[in-house]
Amino acid sequence: MTKVTPQDGVAIVTGASAGLGRAIAVELCKREFQVLGLGRNQEALEDTRLICKGGEFRSQVLDVSDAQAVNDAFAQLGPIALLINNAAVYPRRDFLEETPQSFMESININLGGVVNCSQAALRDMTSRGVGRILNVATFADLNPLPASSAYSVSKGAARILTRAMIADLADRFPDIVIGDWMPGMLQTRMGIPDGTPPELSAKWGVALALNRAPDMMGAVFEEDSEILPPRGMKGKVKDLILMRRRKPRRIEI
Repeated sequence: MTKVTPQDGVAIVTGASAGLGRAIAVELCKREFQVLGLGRNQEALEDTRLICKGGEFRSQVLDVSDAQAVNDAFAQLGPIALLINNAAVYPRRDFLEETPQSFMESININLGGVVNCSQAALRDMTSRGVGRILNVATFADLNPLPASSAYSVSKGAARILTRAMIADLADRFPDIVIGDWMPGMLQTRMGIPDGTPPELSAKWGVALALNRAPDMMGAVFEEDSEILPPRGMKGKVKDLILMRRRKPRRIEI
């Protein structure tokens, strides 16, 4: 299995000032990575730095919806080994309470941030022909909850973006591996009180992010299990005739 290692370059985590992003940064530092954590609150990012042990955690106050600021920040880095697009907002507003401006603010962060950070990271990754991008995703677009229109639309579009990036890059850059990961309902500010502890979820996410094997291109995982793509009737019949059954992969931690 091809692994991302600390020697490959810096690991970037967006939304590293709290919750899952903070836990991911801590887990990467435990594995001796040089981590750049991005967020909009310097004090919260400093709190993340204080609990990171093992590797090196650097932070930068940055709004991922600002394309020029993202480009400037990423251009100052050395080789980028890993990008985890985690930053998101979940305003919990009824659609009738949204304004065009407030709706687009969520879109600009949840979708635009993935566009901006991925393009900036890919400038480095494509020059070397190697890299790993993991997008933290959800199934919110399939079953939107009440008061989640902007969140659901933006996160659903980000899942389409993952597939679109793969369509454009996979043939030319097979060693730049891109995929989605759904961490599930978490015990965080954006989650629920009895959700999965972010520290446990981060172990799954980091283990997945560090797997750069070619067969991980386009793979989708929920928590620690792979979500297999749907099979058409022809494929199902062929599987039945050949007596084959693909089993979802699990993340080992």
